[in-house]
Amino acid sequence: AYKRFSELLPKEARENACSARVPKSQILTLPELRANPFQHRICHVFSTSETRDGSMSFEDFLDMLSVFSDSATSDVKSHYAFRIFDFDDDGTLDRKDLEQLVNCLTGQGEESRLSSAEMEQLIQNILEESDIDKDGTINLSEFQHVVSRSPDFARCAVLQR
Repeated sequence: AYKRFSELLPKEARENACSARVPKSQILTLPELRANPFQHRICHVFSTSETRDGSMSFEDFLDMLSVFSDSATSDVKSHYAFRIFDFDDDGTLDRKDLEQLVNCLTGQGEESRLSSAEMEQLIQNILEESDIDKDGTINLSEFQHVVSRSPDFARCAVLQR
């Protein structure tokens, strides 16, 4: 992990890799993130940068790799997936978050974009299936409940290498 992290730094910064931050643009060159539709959210969630620029310290990088690891528990993966899907960082998945989530998964192109009616129906279905307390949002425990019923979640593309 240290070798991979330091290789993302300019040569002159590699000696002090432990105290350096890798810019988001470099993190996004990792093969694991290059084609991930949530790449920017992943950097946002794992970065501890005070400027919220998505750069990562070595500890941030280790945290990200450990969540991507096959040995990470479903609880850990679901916790971070929830944070990645919570686009407005308010602790719940509301209709706007779910719409952004669907758009990330289906692509932004005209040919792959859902119609307004299709999007509304899909979001309604997701909420009917997941929103246990019927407050119009999905909280972390509701999300983890749904994930626990999905054996394929641990292998999902969002948090896989």
